[in-house]
Amino acid sequence: MRSMLRACAFLEIALFTVALFLPLLAPASGDGAGPAATPGVPEIARAGLPREARETLALIKHGGPFPHERDGVVFANREKLLPAKERGYYREYTVPTPGVKHRGARRIVSGRSGELYYTDDHYQSFKRIKP
Repeated sequence: MRSMLRACAFLEIALFTVALFLPLLAPASGDGAGPAATPGVPEIARAGLPREARETLALIKHGGPFPHERDGVVFANREKLLPAKERGYYREYTVPTPGVKHRGARRIVSGRSGELYYTDDHYQSFKRIKP
């Protein structure tokens, strides 16, 4: 009888564990169209981005060449505004600002799974770029 109770308890724990972690194994988006939306982060269509940001997206897609030495470096997400991921998951790229001689405040941050984020205030806020 005790062994039967132990087996039932073990099975209950196993089922609970599977139910807990199963959503993490599911695809990011139900239609397979790309990464799912990020809760709490507003979205922006590519057409709504400044021309320079769309040009930077094209450079990212083609692997460069990038105009700034720091383009493609690891973005650490210190502000914790993007979903928490392991170090190296995110990369950042400069979006040129007309009339500014330095890198300016605009960036695109890319995630390893293909998600893209835009900031125009140097990481104070982000908008997820719609796929």
